[in-house]
Amino acid sequence: MSSLTKDTRLHIRCDQEVRRLLDKAAAYAHMSVSEFVLRTAVEQAQTLVRQHEAVTLSSQDFAAFLDALDAPAEPAPALQRAFARHAKQVR
Repeated sequence: MSSLTKDTRLHIRCDQEVRRLLDKAAAYAHMSVSEFVLRTAVEQAQTLVRQHEAVTLSSQDFAAFLDALDAPAEPAPALQRAFARHAKQVR
């Protein structure tokens, strides 16, 4: 997490049981409840975004991907026509 000036606020509401749990967890972590909640939320958010934005391939799939890069397929006729139309329009 960056140490830049914090310039926005996030307000959340919770019941007393959740608040006691957060207070206890923050105390165990030696930080304020705000720091604990923010740090935990940021870590979870980074993990979730990484899971949705990263592409993971098996060794076999990665080898197939590299082979495809080395020997790309010929463009389909429709793609060739689209390139030709584009070339005429952009002159």
